Amino acid sequence: MSFINPQWPVPSSIHSLISTRSGGVSKRPYDSLNLGDHVGDQIEAVLANRAIFAKGLPSKPLWLKQTHSTVVSTPQTRKAKLSDVINADASVTNIANEALVIMTADCLPVLFTNSKGTVVGAAHAGWRGLCAGVLENTVAQMLNLSNETSASDLLVWLGPAIGPASFEVGKDVVEAFGDSGLPFSENAFQPIAGKSGKFLADIYRLACDRLQACGVTSIFGGEYCTVRDSKQFFSYRRDGQTGRFASVIWIAK
Repeated sequence: MSFINPQWPVPSSIHSLISTRSGGVSKRPYDSLNLGDHVGDQIEAVLANRAIFAKGLPSKPLWLKQTHSTVVSTPQTRKAKLSDVINADASVTNIANEALVIMTADCLPVLFTNSKGTVVGAAHAGWRGLCAGVLENTVAQMLNLSNETSASDLLVWLGPAIGPASFEVGKDVVEAFGDSGLPFSENAFQPIAGKSGKFLADIYRLACDRLQACGVTSIFGGEYCTVRDSKQFFSYRRDGQTGRFASVIWIAK
């Protein structure tokens, strides 16, 4: 099984990994390390893949039921929950060895920590969640967990997502970001010649805009395209019926 190790200047206590699509047991079109249990793959294969994935982690991964919301799971809400299902699109923790996981297949996985390595977070940012404020909510919950941390003290890594040359959207997406009341870069949406009302969206740029508006300045990553890299990544936009890969972060004891 192969992993991607994020390249960002975090404390030695911070560990993060991105799974690829190789090294699992799922058959086509989920070949082979599909970690999503909601995409039509055989549940036995998914559970086997999750066991393979968890071998390198310090604890059982905190899987989320992601719905493109802005809900952030915290240690307090997890302690109070009445079900094993965590309905959220982001999670944060200041507890050592809690493995926070986000699953994606084109949406943007965003990993967070602070300069002292005392708090971490992971967010699932599709365009809907990104527009609605999932990153802002994640930043706010991280600051709640760490009194000595400010937004400018956070470090963020933008994981593999659909690239700006592949993410075609309609005018409704552009209008949604405009109606949000928050600024975004002029080059975040590029009109497509010959396609009226169609644009190429840069989800990495849009995420940077939102994070910088929160006061986050140390932002890394953003060099992948899940659509174009079929060897490493699942892509819903490319394949339709496909699997999910995972991004995970934790504080080592």
